[in-house]
Amino acid sequence: MRNGRTKSWVGWARSVILLSCVWWSVLCCVLAGYPAAQTRASASSPAASPTSFSPREFVTHHEGVFGGEKIRYTAIAADTVLSDEAGSPAATIFSFSYIRDEVKDRTARPVFFVFNGGPGSSSIWLHLGFFGPRRVALGDAVNPPTTPPFSLQDNPYAILDIADVVLIDPVGTGFSHLLPAGNAKQYYGVEQDGRATVEFIEAWLTKQGRMNSPKFVVGESYGVTRAIVVARMLMGGPFSETGRLTAIPLNGLVIMGGSPTESFGKETGDMSYVNNLPTLAATAWYHKKAGRPGSTLESVIAEAETFAANEYLQVLYTGDRLDAQSQKQVAERLATLTGLSADFILQKKLRLSIEDFRKQLLLEKSLVVGAYDSRFTLPAGADEGPLDPVADDPAMGKYSPAYIGAMDVYLRDELKIKVDSPYEAIAFKSVNSAWDYGSGNKPGGPTTRAQDLAAAMRRSPRLQLLSASGAYDTVATLGAAEYGIAHSGLPLDRINARTYAAGHMVYLGDEGSAAFAADLRKLVASAISH
Repeated sequence: MRNGRTKSWVGWARSVILLSCVWWSVLCCVLAGYPAAQTRASASSPAASPTSFSPREFVTHHEGVFGGEKIRYTAIAADTVLSDEAGSPAATIFSFSYIRDEVKDRTARPVFFVFNGGPGSSSIWLHLGFFGPRRVALGDAVNPPTTPPFSLQDNPYAILDIADVVLIDPVGTGFSHLLPAGNAKQYYGVEQDGRATVEFIEAWLTKQGRMNSPKFVVGESYGVTRAIVVARMLMGGPFSETGRLTAIPLNGLVIMGGSPTESFGKETGDMSYVNNLPTLAATAWYHKKAGRPGSTLESVIAEAETFAANEYLQVLYTGDRLDAQSQKQVAERLATLTGLSADFILQKKLRLSIEDFRKQLLLEKSLVVGAYDSRFTLPAGADEGPLDPVADDPAMGKYSPAYIGAMDVYLRDELKIKVDSPYEAIAFKSVNSAWDYGSGNKPGGPTTRAQDLAAAMRRSPRLQLLSASGAYDTVATLGAAEYGIAHSGLPLDRINARTYAAGHMVYLGDEGSAAFAADLRKLVASAISH
């Protein structure tokens, strides 16, 4: 009996072992065959069909006067190819590098990586507006030419005497584009775009032998989000998008036309009215609708900030509990600051939206002020249809033609770039509308990441931040920028928050450009002196 039980147990064990081997063999086959099947499926799809792509590179040599010094420099306009996880070329980022010649110790020379926002915008605005050696000739910046021919001029504010500059066009903008093996979901999103930008920066530093150079990143508008995400990702790590320890620290970070916490012009709640008030007051002062005799831009902003942070904030908190006489007094105070009538302000329950203000300020002249720069005006639109938020904006509608027309001349005639496709200034449909903002971010208004910025500054105790705001920017108000910095848990002793006499593009006009250039030079001197 005992021997029979032993034989039964042995038989059972053999069956289990046999079944286990069969199961394991099947599993291995499935696991081994899945990637192959997946690869075959991908290879058969049109998007992944193999095609050759030869990176483009255009090199020209120039000279100019920067910071009072005559300088020779090399301009390199070139593709940087980005690969997917399988190592296949998936996208190309086209960039413009301006590198000073005859530098003895190039590793000690700072390098700026610069981009605009959108998402979906090329770097054309910062390129021909401030950081490039040549800039678009606008004459009176607030009344620029709107029909061709457009022209260029030497840029007296460029910083090529103290730093090299790299202007980046994200995938899908400028001459950058997806390759057959790539797809939009790999690059059109907050995290994906940040990873691609980090890959570009690392590739550029490696190719140029500049990994040990002082590094600065500049982002404007949505570029604020990109700059902050990139600052965090440049370190890398096991949980980062890169999945590697890249350990590339920044000496300085520059954010323009944005806040570490607020959405661009999409804030809600009473704090939005508080934060917007200094910009409304500055705009009313510029158009001579408000302001005391002898007041300056600085004094008007300061007066509005004081009222907003104290009495106005308390009044909004009180809400409908505020008695009628007090409401009237507050409305009259707001009228002196904003140039709107007290009656209209009372109708709005003391809460002035940006849109209402832009339409009401110059209503008697049938003019509407610009969103991106409230110094600009255009006749109010007809009632028969909605206006385009960009093409019909008094600011972007006026200065965009000059930028795009001059860029075409600059690319072909001066940088000798031969590309058949047009330069994509802003890709609204293909890039912007397809953007993945991720969890916690809303397509209606991309939010920057205060935690990312705080993490980057915590990891690098010497990283310094310059926050640049335009007094006449109603898309990202100066109050929202200051509020965001004050509520982000950032080391305030390493932050310089500045306001310029300009709009969303703080360099639009000589006054803003001169002040911004001076602050950049101070940032470089301070950030590399430690």
